[in-house]
Amino acid sequence: MLRPSAAALAALSLAACNGAAELPSEATYGASPTLTAPDPNGPIPMINPAKAVGWPAGGKPTAPAGMTVTRFAEGLDHPRWLYRLPNGDVLVAESNSPAREEKGLTAWVAKMMMKRAGAGVPSANRITLLRDADGDGLAEVKTPLLTGLNSPFGMALVGEWLYVANTDAVRRWRYVPGGPAPTGPGEKVADLPAEAPNGHWTKGLLASPDGSKLYISVGSHSNLAEGGIEKEKNRAGILELDLATGAMRQFAGGLRNPVGMDWEPVTGALWTAVNERDMLGHDLVPDYMTSVKDGGFYGWPYSYFGQNVDVRMQPQNPDLVAKAIVPDYALGAHTASLGLTFYPVGGSLGAAYGGGAFVGQHGSWNRKPVSGYKVVFVPFTAGKPSGKAQDFLTGFLDAKGQALGRPVGVIPDSKGALLVADDVGNIIWRVSR
Repeated sequence: MLRPSAAALAALSLAACNGAAELPSEATYGASPTLTAPDPNGPIPMINPAKAVGWPAGGKPTAPAGMTVTRFAEGLDHPRWLYRLPNGDVLVAESNSPAREEKGLTAWVAKMMMKRAGAGVPSANRITLLRDADGDGLAEVKTPLLTGLNSPFGMALVGEWLYVANTDAVRRWRYVPGGPAPTGPGEKVADLPAEAPNGHWTKGLLASPDGSKLYISVGSHSNLAEGGIEKEKNRAGILELDLATGAMRQFAGGLRNPVGMDWEPVTGALWTAVNERDMLGHDLVPDYMTSVKDGGFYGWPYSYFGQNVDVRMQPQNPDLVAKAIVPDYALGAHTASLGLTFYPVGGSLGAAYGGGAFVGQHGSWNRKPVSGYKVVFVPFTAGKPSGKAQDFLTGFLDAKGQALGRPVGVIPDSKGALLVADDVGNIIWRVSR
């Protein structure tokens, strides 16, 4: 068993005592969030994940009045991401970080933190199919669809092909919804950057409306290009893959860790949810969601939230900082905003949600008090955020501040209910009116 050295224990002690937030979490939300001065203790990270304990029997999160929360599926293995097929079946990626070689104090601290937060389990490397055949809001069918994958995450059905983004490659299988499960290793479509340390391992997928392209969200290797900016090639951004030619390019960059993506229904713009950098303090830097412009640059690692220079990054790049686009909407400091879906107009949850965005916030590990650990809703008007973020699904923390669950992927099901993947509870929650 690996035992911490005196230096490791001292580092953890310092981190645990590294102050507390000066702002309420709400101040770091919105189109114009409050940006404090960087914390001088920021380089010593706060280690404060909510301890993962899981749900008690019959326990469930809390939704707004008039909503019902049920367990659509349970007994899963670290469910991270969701995708709805045209026939109403739901695919869930049961996945986690690939195994990594552990070296040094930083790796040891990260391992202990992930274990406490419920993310220390091996990856199931599986896509599972969930089917509610009788329409009662419960998936009575739960069966493996693809196995033996490599930390899978994003999924997209385009024509007769089911595409899956493993951490190291996009692969595809011929598949007809409702038909037999695909077999074999599938066909590799494109390699993805996954060289060690592959710090942000998730690779999201979103097909273009006409099915000609795939958009792939790829996080950075590191917090602030500590291994050198040359190791961040084709990372910290969104890649565009042309399915006819196989050509791939970076569609947008400077996005530290983009995860969820969706098409905004009014303007047709691509939007993504992004996890920002660490170790600038409890209140910096807010995670955000933003529309993504072709060729756009969003700051990482040189600046944040526009032209706010991160002086830790040397050498700087003033030309890129001058081009850095201010994100559309902040989602709170260190909330780990991962899931993103636009809710359809006319959906069964009610008119108040039509056209707005649901965001799954996995929850902080480096803020005191903790932030996130909930699903929020942001209203939109004419294709832009038009109001304060509203708590939609809460109660993932108990009275002791322990994590009963942690929300990740969010999608509407075929009846308009919201499905939420909970990778600590190993449950898919269903919220309906």
